[in-house]
Amino acid sequence: MIIETRQLTKNYGPVVAVSDLRLRVPAGGISAFLGPNGHGKSTTIKMLLGMTRPASGTGQVLGHNITDPTGSLEIRRRTGFVSEDKLLYGYMSVRQMLAFTRSFYPTWQPQREKELLARFELPLDRKVKQLSKGMRTKLALILALARGAELLILDEPSEGLDPVVTEIMLQEVVRSAAEGATVFFSSHQLSEAERIADHIFILKRGQVVLEGRLDELQSKYRRLNAVFAGAPPLEELRPLNLLHTQAEGHVLSTLTNGQAETAIAGLRQLGALSVEAHPVNLRELFLQVVQEQAQ
Repeated sequence: MIIETRQLTKNYGPVVAVSDLRLRVPAGGISAFLGPNGHGKSTTIKMLLGMTRPASGTGQVLGHNITDPTGSLEIRRRTGFVSEDKLLYGYMSVRQMLAFTRSFYPTWQPQREKELLARFELPLDRKVKQLSKGMRTKLALILALARGAELLILDEPSEGLDPVVTEIMLQEVVRSAAEGATVFFSSHQLSEAERIADHIFILKRGQVVLEGRLDELQSKYRRLNAVFAGAPPLEELRPLNLLHTQAEGHVLSTLTNGQAETAIAGLRQLGALSVEAHPVNLRELFLQVVQEQAQ
């Protein structure tokens, strides 16, 4: 595992931002770190990079202890990082910011930098403090992607980007993964995660409530449409642990809780004349898990 944590916890006074977090991120490919805003994604990323210390628990990134100063320095040296706030040196120009960052990384890829500059169309001589939010995100992405890092940790990498540039960003992230980098990114744009992620982690109140390969999860969770002779027996559905159940006339629509075959058999026992199962998209899966945890 390229990232692994055990019982990682972080408090801000009485507020628990991350609670007993267990993460196991496989090397290679693209992993999406999803969850409602304010539920611990950015705090987790800061702990992984040694930018804030956990209250308790342990973690390793690239084989280094995240609480060890030397280890966290090595993690940051080998990781391309885009922060949530996109903080950069405002007094520098884009050209100076690139040269400054380039000087620290012997694995820097000048050709990749050139290609990214052309695709993102950044004004080289403009001061960073004069850049729009979207332009700062573009610059942060170039600084991370051109580094030649073996691990990319990207916190909301599409923030401030228009749809055209977002598409370019997604293409470049996929390219980095294809060239051997492991990508771990947070996002509230579920469509982006569904397009490029191999593996997902869904966070709720500082804990991972669902994780796995996206294709496997989508085959496990299903939307069911059941047709009854009369009104669906809503009161008798409780033992089946179905979620987001809606009835319209003789038709019941519901999402399974991960036990699709059991749910289908249960609906038939309750008198369903037919039951159709359909794959769910990531948005349906995300809403199901988050709302289930809120109940």
